[in-house]
Amino acid sequence: MNKSCSDCLNKCAKKENFFQKKQCCKLNTLDWLSNIKSPFEYQKYDIVEIQFKNDRKEFFLNQEKIPLDQGNIVTVEPKSGIGYDVGIVSLTGELVKLQIRNKTINSNTFKKIYRKSTHKEINIWKFFKKKEFSTLLKAKKIAKNLNLSMKICDVEYQGDGIKAIFYYTAENRIDFRKLIKEFAVYFHTRVEMRQIGYRQEAAKIGGIGSCGRELCCSTWLKNFKSVTTNSARYQQLSINIQKLTGQCSKLKCCLNYELDTYLDAIKDFPDFNIKIHTEKGISKCMKIDVFKREMWFSYIKNPNTWFKIKVKKIKEILEKDQIAPPLEELSTANSIQKTELTFKNLSI
Repeated sequence: MNKSCSDCLNKCAKKENFFQKKQCCKLNTLDWLSNIKSPFEYQKYDIVEIQFKNDRKEFFLNQEKIPLDQGNIVTVEPKSGIGYDVGIVSLTGELVKLQIRNKTINSNTFKKIYRKSTHKEINIWKFFKKKEFSTLLKAKKIAKNLNLSMKICDVEYQGDGIKAIFYYTAENRIDFRKLIKEFAVYFHTRVEMRQIGYRQEAAKIGGIGSCGRELCCSTWLKNFKSVTTNSARYQQLSINIQKLTGQCSKLKCCLNYELDTYLDAIKDFPDFNIKIHTEKGISKCMKIDVFKREMWFSYIKNPNTWFKIKVKKIKEILEKDQIAPPLEELSTANSIQKTELTFKNLSI
């Protein structure tokens, strides 16, 4: 059995094979059971995970018990039932059970694997894959000429070229009946329009994030969870929409990665809206430092001066329920003076 694309990764490290890496290693699953021989070889799991273009993965039934390994090119039954489709085996064996369980897929809806692809089928499949980019450019021009408020972001041909799937994004409902007629006349193929979200669009196109790495959605992230500005507030991040949004113009998915850790740490903090009565006046919390377990307080009458106080001290003050000493005595470090910048108009 082939290892989890290790040979492929070595080849993809070279510059000339960068685009090959984008196709064959995208959303790849590590088969950590590949070197372990199963004692039930005669009862191999007959469902196989197959990857098509970009992030599209589907499960197929290996009814004929064809011996398959990762990286094999196979001919499968399409959803439409007309013709055939071609994909690459991405996962086999017992790990497919876990993938199906994570996606909660009904096992009665699986299509069949016909065979390992022949040379003729592979050549036809490669021909239409090369044709997809020019088709995308022409499709965008046709949609623009028809003044449709939609964005066609990707095109995927079926393995035999009988059908082409056009992925698009749009804010509102689009009447693309005229567009489909134009596509059918120009491209001479069956046309399917499939609307996707902006996060799915970023996953298909790919790119480099602000962290300097490839986008999570185009490399390993499969399920999109809702992200709100509360995720940033809990982590004490400034609500700067330009910094918090990704290439999909939505809030970055990585805002949820450490959210649970922050929520667990914040449970031990006093209420942020609490006000402390001191000998010099009433003070309120301005910000917190989760890692150092400190809170910054300032007098309501003088909000520009902040004092850093340990959480332990704040709890002791709240338990005593008495007038506390001034913030200067409670602070563990020098206060921070927040000043406002003013700009003068200079005449040239």
